[in-house]
Amino acid sequence: MKIHEYQAKKMFSAYGIPVDQSVVCRSVEDAVKAYSHLDSQRVIVKAQVHTGGRGKAGGVKLADDEIELRKHAANILGMDIKGFTVDRVLVGQAVNISKELYVSYVIDRRTKSAILMLSKEGGMDIEEVARVAPEKIHKIAIDPSIGVPDFLAREAAFKLFDDIKLVRQTATILQKLYKLFVESDASLAEINPLVLTAEGDIVAIDAKMTFDDNALFRHPEIAALNEPTEEEKKELFAKSQGFSYVNLGGEIGCMVNGAGLAMATMDVIKLYGGNPANFLDIGGSSNPNKVIEAMKLLLSDKNVKVVLINIFGGITRCDDVARGLLEAFKQIKTHVPVVIRLTGTNEKEGRALLAGTDLHVANTMGDATQMAVDLAKQLQN
Repeated sequence: MKIHEYQAKKMFSAYGIPVDQSVVCRSVEDAVKAYSHLDSQRVIVKAQVHTGGRGKAGGVKLADDEIELRKHAANILGMDIKGFTVDRVLVGQAVNISKELYVSYVIDRRTKSAILMLSKEGGMDIEEVARVAPEKIHKIAIDPSIGVPDFLAREAAFKLFDDIKLVRQTATILQKLYKLFVESDASLAEINPLVLTAEGDIVAIDAKMTFDDNALFRHPEIAALNEPTEEEKKELFAKSQGFSYVNLGGEIGCMVNGAGLAMATMDVIKLYGGNPANFLDIGGSSNPNKVIEAMKLLLSDKNVKVVLINIFGGITRCDDVARGLLEAFKQIKTHVPVVIRLTGTNEKEGRALLAGTDLHVANTMGDATQMAVDLAKQLQN
């Protein structure tokens, strides 16, 4: 789960991490009111959306007076940034930046620990730095049994500064950020940029945090900040219906029972030259209503050209799946071709129920996948 910059800054501040003074605004008039309360002639106006690249998209602007502020707020509000519409902006004090740095904690599956990442090359081009000069990004694995003690925090801070006063300031921030990272069950806590001001202060002028969805039950105050996208709403709906769904953007919609078979189905689709539209595991029950809801979800994706249903009947009975499909197509009118492979418990009964319908029935996984890929290619041409 992601949160906005202003929400992350509030959490930073609660843990004693220095941030710039700022106010979130949902209209131009709100921005003007915020400007009058900020102790700064020069302010920054920043779009608040759940994606990066705001600066390059024109979603971050400096204003030297109220006239400029009005102009920038009006232009940014309503702006589309990577498919996200800006409905609020953050108006904050402009700081005198002497140096931009990068700091983050992230979960690393390879080391099975949190990783502290630091770089002297912070700012908008950090992705480019990672691509062309990865040696400029330092990575320190954090032992969860000891966390970030003083010696480790100072060692890390020395990778950014030589001045001991700045090292001490930075070390304290690194320790507080790790404490927040762990206590909030975050999967990412990022400051980009962490800046050295002309006055000699270290300040987080940006903040980004994401959280482990499976731990949100421990943090109702964080869960309350959730603003799911349309795709995330689909995933939450699927979870409420008892099945798992992840959108992948391809053209062949998949409905499968069992996570392992679902993964294998996606692999075979790629092997045969197609692109899976999703991961969808309906689980091991024989509930026809679940099949209906899953089919509705698949067909709601406008990218789906063909639906491939791959069912191995162990706990799930093939005849129940067939009944669910027939019931679904009484409720849903679609021209999308549906390919189905039923094997296992009551497979003969299931296939018999589907005989004479518009469904494309296959006996093997290979045949079903080839059929789905061929149909998708025909519809794209």
